[in-house]
Amino acid sequence: MTTVVHPGDSLSGRERLAYILVLGALTALGPFTIDLYLPAMPALESDFGVATAMIQLTLTATTVGFGLGQLIVGAWSDKVGRRLPLILATAVHIVACAGAAISPNVEILGIFRALQGVGAAAGGVVAMAMVRDLFGGRPLVRMLSRLALVSGLAPVLAPVIGSQLLLVMPWRGIFWVLAVYGAFVLGCVSLWIVETLPKERRHDAGHSTSGQRYRAVLSDRVFVGVAIVGGMTFSGLFAYLSSSSFLFQMIYHFDPQQYGLLFAANSVGIIIGVQSSSRLTKYIGPQWILAVTTAVMLASSLTIVALDAAGFGLWGTIIPLWFFIAACGFGFPCVQVLALNSHGHEAGTAASLLGALNFGLAGLISPVVGLLGVSSAVPMGAVMAGTSMVAILALWFVVQPRTVPELAH
Repeated sequence: MTTVVHPGDSLSGRERLAYILVLGALTALGPFTIDLYLPAMPALESDFGVATAMIQLTLTATTVGFGLGQLIVGAWSDKVGRRLPLILATAVHIVACAGAAISPNVEILGIFRALQGVGAAAGGVVAMAMVRDLFGGRPLVRMLSRLALVSGLAPVLAPVIGSQLLLVMPWRGIFWVLAVYGAFVLGCVSLWIVETLPKERRHDAGHSTSGQRYRAVLSDRVFVGVAIVGGMTFSGLFAYLSSSSFLFQMIYHFDPQQYGLLFAANSVGIIIGVQSSSRLTKYIGPQWILAVTTAVMLASSLTIVALDAAGFGLWGTIIPLWFFIAACGFGFPCVQVLALNSHGHEAGTAASLLGALNFGLAGLISPVVGLLGVSSAVPMGAVMAGTSMVAILALWFVVQPRTVPELAH
């Protein structure tokens, strides 16, 4: 007889698949909100008649809103349950998408983009918390790897989809598509997602207030270090996402569809990384996988800088870039499982802090590429190298891989 240690252990294969699909759709809401309009950024620049940096600030507004929204929704979901915050925040997202679609200027667009981020925040953080409610140990790794596949693929595939949408609609239509997607997710949650946090677990001893939950998470050295690693990994990826539309379309003269195909090729790296990582954790601790991925990220980004400065052009950028993105894919599920595994009592708070740091740091760091200029791949590669170095230092001096206990089976 199999012992049921966590609630999710008793789910059938079909029930687990349903959770993966619906929670995956929730997880994708944030990245799609942020990245679907990347191919349209040059069009926005032309339409509004503003500088590139102003358009990039609308992206920053979304990521900052996403980070702040996660801080609010995560702790709230630990207190009142998962469904209510999820439904209300997604409704805010739908309204904000409509507002962005009809924005008359870049300033109003920036406001609605921030609200979109706040509304979309619930998807990722609550989905991650629900998985932690249901699973632990290696089953948690497997489920998080499925969500990491979505959260890793979505930022890469979103511009592919966005570039195709621009063939049949103006940039404003992309926001109407996001509103429809938000309504679809809201319907799925209402019909198929049940509450995973029982009332008795919302008031566990020592975890009844937000302050106690934050203290429990932030006093964990491994969590803090892994959160920095995750934030720097995502910031490096986002430095690429925020600058690539201008770099490849204006410097290398890609059209929106060619730009989308580049993202499709890079998505293969994410798939390989995420799926391989979840299997490797059977034999290698996730902290040791991160030791390799952070080193590969640094080597790849420095290679981009060196080859571009040496005049190697397009291929000198896209080949090491593929390896950087694949390394991010390897790292995503490792960061999530190390951050959440010891925090079942405050999973929403832990997931919200992890997500807020990811998107908050990405929102603050990615505009640096724009300030340095997008006349070559050197600024992008340099920012990616800087984030990779910080991730390496956080792993070895804060997480301290040798001190991390093994995962339960």
